[in-house]
Amino acid sequence: METLVTLKVSIVLHLNMSDTDTGLRIKQNAHELFMQYGLRSVSMDDIASSLGISKKTIYLYYADKDELVDAVVDAEFTKNERICEYDKLHSKNAIEEIFLAMDMVAEMLSSMNPSLVFDMQKYYPKAFQKFHKHKNDYLYNVIKDNIVRGINEELYRPELRVDTIARFRVESIMIPFNPEFYNKMKYNLAEIEEEFIIHFLFGMASPKGYKMIVKYQQERINKSNNAKK
Repeated sequence: METLVTLKVSIVLHLNMSDTDTGLRIKQNAHELFMQYGLRSVSMDDIASSLGISKKTIYLYYADKDELVDAVVDAEFTKNERICEYDKLHSKNAIEEIFLAMDMVAEMLSSMNPSLVFDMQKYYPKAFQKFHKHKNDYLYNVIKDNIVRGINEELYRPELRVDTIARFRVESIMIPFNPEFYNKMKYNLAEIEEEFIIHFLFGMASPKGYKMIVKYQQERINKSNNAKK
């Protein structure tokens, strides 16, 4: 699994290394600030100051903040879709595919401000529509395909109603971003989402799949403990 994660990181680094012109640097910097502080609280002045350029330079590449937010959202979806497709192609089984996805989710959410999705929904409706479509179309199909794969591999229970379970999982993705939910939690977004994914996996697992989940869980724990040493 470590080799696959290393290769995935190489994909992301390759994408980032191509960000050489000013427009792409603006987008990448805006992404970092949006993830850390949310969309609403980051101004174009903040982005310009962070890059050491004038706000006028930003407007040469992006007409306004809405357009910049759209560009950041598009780039994030493109990157995540490439990683999902890589995981699907190179994972040994459906459960490993999910655990590899957990690595991506943990990396993405560990630095994400919980208000980001709420800000997008309230203040940037065009970007939120893209998010909504990505969630309900692309992610739904990725999850659905994984469930079918797991059933065929006898790792998930054969009687699962695939469409219902896939739709449930897609909708549960939004729960941690609800202010009424995360404000009552002592865990960060990455920890909450990981707990949701593990719960989802065990709910689908066959006896064979259950043993495999426990195996991958232990490997993940061991890897985390080794990294802390």
